[in-house]
Amino acid sequence: MGNRFRNLLGGVALALALSANGPAPAGDAPPPGLSVDRVVLLMRHGVRPPTKAVPMPAGTAVDPWPSWPVPPGWLTPHGAEAIGRLGSWDGARLRRLGVLPATGCPEAGAVTVIADSDQRTIATADAWLAALAPGCAISNRHRPQDEPDPIFSAIEQGQGGYDPRKADAAVAAAVGPGGIAAVETRHRALLTLLDKILCGAAKSGCGVSAEPSSIGPATAGKRPKLGGALDRASTASQILLLEYAEGKPMAEVGWGRATPHDIAALSAFHALEFRLLARPPHVAAANLAGIAPILREGLTGKAVVTLVSGHDTNVANLGGLLDVHWQVPGIATDDPAPGGAIVLERLRDAKGGLYVRALYRAQTLDQIRSAAPLGPEAPYRAVLAIPGCNARGVVGLCTLAQFEAKLTPALH
Repeated sequence: MGNRFRNLLGGVALALALSANGPAPAGDAPPPGLSVDRVVLLMRHGVRPPTKAVPMPAGTAVDPWPSWPVPPGWLTPHGAEAIGRLGSWDGARLRRLGVLPATGCPEAGAVTVIADSDQRTIATADAWLAALAPGCAISNRHRPQDEPDPIFSAIEQGQGGYDPRKADAAVAAAVGPGGIAAVETRHRALLTLLDKILCGAAKSGCGVSAEPSSIGPATAGKRPKLGGALDRASTASQILLLEYAEGKPMAEVGWGRATPHDIAALSAFHALEFRLLARPPHVAAANLAGIAPILREGLTGKAVVTLVSGHDTNVANLGGLLDVHWQVPGIATDDPAPGGAIVLERLRDAKGGLYVRALYRAQTLDQIRSAAPLGPEAPYRAVLAIPGCNARGVVGLCTLAQFEAKLTPALH
């Protein structure tokens, strides 16, 4: 890849992605005077291959796409190993906080795990549980594999008070002046870089940029749909990221034409799709109609730990509903990392007052790639500032009542 094409990124890439080797932020200890007594995680599944046997339309890339060790869309063995590292780290932290017992298995009913019915979400929850509490009989609740579950796709299942007109208006506001064409123009340098990776020395006939970007309108049971260059760029950039995260040799990551810096910059396309189509409040609230009651129950019910094993769209929905933001090293701002989770912690003061804060917890992209054991301070985690919450003078800390109000639009 010539320097001329990397220089096209300019400030765009710097603004949209962190260095792949940035340190994890500190400061995730509970605020003074508060202790954690409930934890809820909404987590994306781990590393998977593309979801289709032919990853993208013919002609998108000049070379054949790399092979994978599992069927399309399944959690890979490497992905399961990386998830297990997170489960071990989460378990150790929860024991340090006193949420789980220091030794032995949690009490019956203390840990609730709910997974979507895709193989990758079921297997992700299994790998996390096996490492969180080895040898403990904790069930992973899910529908039979591949049977649609409305918990994870409320809009498609006709739930959540979804109004296509409100969805279109929310997406239009996210797109902003000039429409989707203006958005594409602002990303032209990244599109050029992606086409160079996809096409290599080929001069024409491949890449993602030929078809202008578009947004198809919402309909009953269907969200607005991104099309054209930005849609294909989102898919292609995510495939490159997953190739890197899987630990493939660099000769197989973007056919040897993509660097970690490129992958971090290009993941902005995936994050952009979520910013436009998943984070707008009406869409986010409607699509969380099945998950939001589980989150509320996790903060108020018997279980002290609740895991919801879902998808990047679900995580982006909650990020949009709460209006919170994160940036994992090696991945663009607000792009949900494989195995990354929005973590909701319920905290209690000495008088029994209850509060909620949100964190984002994920391995860096290089940590996913290596799947090496994680030290006590290893994963990226950031306390997320929830707008409008300033309980006890702590920015982003909500009272439990305030947080439940934040979930209300999704609690139909």
